[in-house]
Amino acid sequence: MQQTISIIIPTYNEAASIGKLVGYLQKHGGEQVKEIIISDSASTDETVAIAEQAGARVLISPQKGRAAQMNYGAANSSGSILYFVHADSFPPVNFATDIINAVNDGYDFGRYRTKFNSNKILLKINAWFTRFNWFICYGGDQTLFISRKLFEQSGGFKNNLLIMEEFELCERLMKQARYKIFNNATLVSARKYEGRSWLQVQLANRKAVKLFRKGASQKEIVNTYKKMLS
Repeated sequence: MQQTISIIIPTYNEAASIGKLVGYLQKHGGEQVKEIIISDSASTDETVAIAEQAGARVLISPQKGRAAQMNYGAANSSGSILYFVHADSFPPVNFATDIINAVNDGYDFGRYRTKFNSNKILLKINAWFTRFNWFICYGGDQTLFISRKLFEQSGGFKNNLLIMEEFELCERLMKQARYKIFNNATLVSARKYEGRSWLQVQLANRKAVKLFRKGASQKEIVNTYKKMLS
């Protein structure tokens, strides 16, 4: 069977980057990319107009939250492989070939490593550790591919999750499928670190993981995370 890729990008007020990203994915994805779907959460800026002008198919998700938006995009897609990309993440130029080769080699899901768009040494250290198959590296910034069959069998993301949705899904999938970590890296925005110290962000991330592991409510995790970053 010839594999095709549906790219799904959850958005909310991403006008600054979405046009550039859609153009980049179109240019480098080629015929292997069947569609680029923007699953938007009622953006109040020009995200929708810019994405449509760039050539993406835009859907307005009936439920807010990245997990629900990605599920909605997946439900309205038709590719044999689903590729979830954050609006400020740019995968390597050969992403489509990498993903299709991985699936043909028996890997049902996987991701790239991270490279931040920053020269700060501490972020380079962070990025180096994303080569490992650790829970803390299961976030969606590196982009995430999943075969449609596996995604549908697993039930996809949990719509009630407001944070750490990719972490939860990847941990579930690890028990039933082969996981691929590519040697090259996705270029990830360092905007989370703007105006914040490296330590502040790491402590917030660590606390969120700890609360998630303890079974804390999504509201508690989100509120604690935002407070620690404020």
